[in-house]
Amino acid sequence: MMKIILYGLLIWFLYNLVFRFIIPVYRTTRQVRKKFREMQDRMQDQQGFNAGAGTNGYTDARSRPSKPQPKGDYIDFEEIR
Repeated sequence: MMKIILYGLLIWFLYNLVFRFIIPVYRTTRQVRKKFREMQDRMQDQQGFNAGAGTNGYTDARSRPSKPQPKGDYIDFEEIR
């Protein structure tokens, strides 16, 4: 009788271990890997796009062609962030 109770408890413990711990951890790990892979692919696509354009996506205020200064008292002011 005691063996049956112990086997029952062992089966119940293994069932809970598998279905409440191992399977959710496996699914979560697989989902995180998939999202990480998608993020890496997006980063590589962005780097490839920017490398093809020859710029990193930002424009430097000093590299812009200068506008001719208007005559008079007005000076064109451009805020640099």
